[in-house]
Formats: sequence, C-alpha cells, structure tokens
Amino acid sequence: MAAGETVTPRTADETTSVEAGLDALDSAPAGPARTPVRQLLRERVLPPVAAAVLVLLAWQVAYEAEVKPDYLLPSPADVWRALSDQWYEGTLFSTVWTSMQRGALGFAAAVVIGTALGLLLGAVRSLRVGIGPVLSGLQSLPSVAWVPAAVVWFGLTDATIYAVVLLGAVPSIANGLLAGVDQVPPLYLRAGRVLGATGPAQVRHVLLPAALPGYLAGLKQGWAFSWRSLMAAELIASSPELGLGLGQLLENARTYQDMALVLATIAEILVVGIAVDLMLFAPLERRVLRSRGLAGARS
Repeated sequence: MAAGETVTPRTADETTSVEAGLDALDSAPAGPARTPVRQLLRERVLPPVAAAVLVLLAWQVAYEAEVKPDYLLPSPADVWRALSDQWYEGTLFSTVWTSMQRGALGFAAAVVIGTALGLLLGAVRSLRVGIGPVLSGLQSLPSVAWVPAAVVWFGLTDATIYAVVLLGAVPSIANGLLAGVDQVPPLYLRAGRVLGATGPAQVRHVLLPAALPGYLAGLKQGWAFSWRSLMAAELIASSPELGLGLGQLLENARTYQDMALVLATIAEILVVGIAVDLMLFAPLERRVLRSRGLAGARS
C-alpha cells in the first residue's frame, strides 16, 4: 500500500456478501451428483446389450447361411439348449463353482505373494535390477507353457492347477504394484516420515494408498491372468480326481465333438470373467477415482 493511502472500511453490505459467499462454499455438495437411473441404463446397460444382440444376430445369419455345417457351427438356440441341459442335470452351477473356487483361492494367494514381492523389489534396488527383467519375462510367458512342467512336478492334483495360476498372476500383480510405487511423489514419503510413519506404518498408510491406482490395475490384470491360467490348467490337467471344472468340461465337449456344449462352456467362461470385473474391480476403480476427485474422468 502506498504512503498516504487510507484503508476504506467495509460496508455492511460488502460484509454480508462475503459471508454469504463463504456460506455457499460451505454448503456446496462434497461429491458429484448422483447419475439418474434412466441415464445410467442408457449409458451403461444399453450399449453392451445392443452389442450382444448384434453378435447373436450375426451368428444366426451365419448359421442360416450354412457357413459351416450345423455340427460345426450350431445355432444360438442349440447352445441355449446345451446350457438348459446343464441346468436340468444340476451340473451348471457346480461346474462354475468348482472353477470359481479354484480361481478365487489361487488369486488370493497370488495377491499375497505378488504384493510382498512388489514391495520387496520396490524397497531393494539391487533385487529389482536383478529380478525385475525376469518378472517382466514371466508376465509375457503364456501360462499354458507351465502346465506340462507343473504336471511333472505335482502330478494330476490341485497343486498343479494352483501352481499354474500363481505363475500366471504373481508377475502381473508385482509389476502393477511396482508401477504404482514408481509414481508416488517422494514428498509423500517425506511427509509421512515427518508425521512418524516409518517401516510397516509407512507402507500401510502412505505407500500403498498413494500407489493404489497402479496396484489396482495390476490386481485387475492379475485376475485376468489367474482366470486364463486356470482354464489352461484345467484343459490339459484333466482327471476325474480333480472334479469337473469349466476347463475339464470344455475338453470333454471337444472330445465328444459336441460343439453346442463347447460354445456354451466358452460363454460360461466369458460371463464369469465379465461378472467378476463388473462386480469387483469396476466398483473399486470408481471408488479410487472418486476419492481422488476424478469421478468424472470416466463416464
């Protein structure tokens, strides 16, 4: 303020205006407005339903045009009858449950191992330099390549299936966590140390929350690798002692050349993968985006 200038006192109207503005800021909604149900159905439900209808129509047209003989390319109605037969026989949910149980247990073990491995490699530079490239190579290796080795090591047992699932999922989870850790600003770690967060407390309260977007992406990819690895293991390591999962059912249908059952089983595998993504990972992803003020980044 220049010399000689005087400060004009605020009038009552100006003070009231400022207070009203502050009150408006305090009363502003903390989060984004809830999307109307009609808009949600139009934007989220209608597009995939329309895509599914188009696929079914194209499939029916190919069947009617006899692109392949009907024993090689059954109609959608034939596939539906194969699903109905499983329902009436009581094998539909038991088969899906067998595979989902294996997938869930294998994925849970992969999360524990992959998280510990990712944190260890992120903390010890020399280990990351030595093991990091191997981990990336394992991530790109098709999981089906592990099945013969696992069968030799463990025989036709559940250990074979879980070993293949772990080898397929752990590298993705560890690499996802490493990518998230690399994006954590050093300022967060310094601030955490100032506040007394060191050692395990720093990992729990600072590092993992800050690395959550990359970690969540690694978990999502890890589940995809778990599910794919499980199907590959069940396809090859097929035995009555292992029980009937989706992979074994697919191999049995191929053996009997039942293409309707083959396509029905493929549809079941696809539906399970989509359902897990929509019911587990999509809500987690939205919650993480919302907590970071990015709820509008994805419609």
